[in-house]
Amino acid sequence: MSSDQQSKIKQLARQIKHNPGDSFSKFALALEFRKEGEFKNARILFEDILSSDPDYVGVYYHLGKLYEALDRLDDAQTLYQKGITVANEQDEQRTEKELKEALQQLETEMEERSS
Repeated sequence: MSSDQQSKIKQLARQIKHNPGDSFSKFALALEFRKEGEFKNARILFEDILSSDPDYVGVYYHLGKLYEALDRLDDAQTLYQKGITVANEQDEQRTEKELKEALQQLETEMEERSS
């Protein structure tokens, strides 16, 4: 991990410590952890956002992709479906489209695995 990366992670962690309800900083930190291959830390932060701020629509796609990487395909599928609903309710058309595409790709992969 580069010193810039470490610095960014420390800065985000400080922001979260000072404002534990800051979903944006948690989301940014989770993305940094994912980039570094620290999937457990990323998952914990994404899941925390999901439970404390379920209207934070961006978390559905990224946590779903992480679940896919962890071979938790049923969890990813459920998450994408829920995210589509949330994105639709918020009129977040681009996010809704991305989630629908991710869901379709996942369901195709799941069908191929089962045949």
